[in-house]
Amino acid sequence: MPMELFDRQKDAVGQGERTVLVHIELNSTRHAPNSLDEFKQLALSSGLNIVDTITVKRNFTKAQFFIGTGKVDELTDIVSEHEIDLVIFSLELSPSQERNLEKALKCQVIDRTGLILDIFALRASSFEGKLQVELAQLRHLSTRLVRGWTHLERQKGGIGLRGPGETQLETDKRLISIRIKNINKRLAKVHKQHDLGRKSRLKNELPMISLVGYTNAGKSTLFNRLTNANVYADDKLFATLDSTIRRVILPAAGEAVIADTVGFIRDLPHELVEAFKSTLEETRQANVLLHVVDASDANNREKIEQVEGIIEQIDAQNIPSIIVMNKIDEIGDFSPRVDKDNDGNIYRVWLSAHSGEGIDLIYKALSQSLSGMMTCARIQLDVQSAFIRSEIHKVGFIEKEIMNEFGQWLLEINVTRHYLERLLVKQGVSLLWEQKSQQSQTA
Repeated sequence: MPMELFDRQKDAVGQGERTVLVHIELNSTRHAPNSLDEFKQLALSSGLNIVDTITVKRNFTKAQFFIGTGKVDELTDIVSEHEIDLVIFSLELSPSQERNLEKALKCQVIDRTGLILDIFALRASSFEGKLQVELAQLRHLSTRLVRGWTHLERQKGGIGLRGPGETQLETDKRLISIRIKNINKRLAKVHKQHDLGRKSRLKNELPMISLVGYTNAGKSTLFNRLTNANVYADDKLFATLDSTIRRVILPAAGEAVIADTVGFIRDLPHELVEAFKSTLEETRQANVLLHVVDASDANNREKIEQVEGIIEQIDAQNIPSIIVMNKIDEIGDFSPRVDKDNDGNIYRVWLSAHSGEGIDLIYKALSQSLSGMMTCARIQLDVQSAFIRSEIHKVGFIEKEIMNEFGQWLLEINVTRHYLERLLVKQGVSLLWEQKSQQSQTA
């Protein structure tokens, strides 16, 4: 079944439409830092041509238009004078308010949630991502039904679909409900495949590292730095939408799996949190979270709180977390460093994923955080297998090494159980003793 609604929404914005932004400041939101700048970035990330920005300060909202009739008249003049295609409100509109504004302004009107949904539609590239976006759009738009839905009738043939006395609105709602069920069935199959992958990683005892953080904090850049991957990274909000998973060998930590996930944002629409729970499942299954923060952002403290709130929403608040203060190259004379708690554990790392400064410190922090999944072992390398020693040295596993009188190497190493099993299948490698970590034994 073609994803006609997804394609339609993908074309809704992002084609350089002449746009007016209406930034609403209520008493409850007036002091939210950087909200206007973020609103503009969202619009620019969608490829819109921002013609004008209007700030409206109100103590309370109006039921008919959300804003007062005077501002509606002002907007009407601007729309007419500048041939505006689209008006976007920074706060959520009710379906009736959106409908009333479109009638008054004679152009398309969407709110912040609709804008974020459109950005996600533009960014989605994988099959799963497109399905998740369409699901979120359907759930959001089913409450509105402002525009035509005739394209959905073709999916079921039209004739004989409408029941006796059924209105067009009822028909539309039923068609949307059918489509949502079909999408959920498809996603269930995709989720089963993901679950098999997760079970395989758990079986192999591979540590799982998940990158989380506010959108545009530099997660994908850090992911590329750690994995030598080529994941798309750009200075745009929601540049990365689909989660990406890679196996890596981390110095002093061994083989692990790293997941790059979608960026979070203030007041992330509920529809998106629900739709992307499968993607965020990689976060819930992680052994450690790397919470990436833009160190150059003056409002990073508030954004940290926003991310922590979403982490709690998906029940991942108890997973060990390391705060990664990224982009130190943008804050002047600042050197990479780590911050430790009273027990000597690293809880924060300052680095630049773009330049690579401080990457060695994140390796050190991960090694410490993943120590509970490590096992200490002594292995013996025969003369003909001595070259394996250099391979192990590259990732920094060797704690102690000696050569006996027979030319054999005796190595004490601290590795994951999975990596140890890979070593032991190689010719000329034998296990002398093994001692799992206390945490690994109790897990």
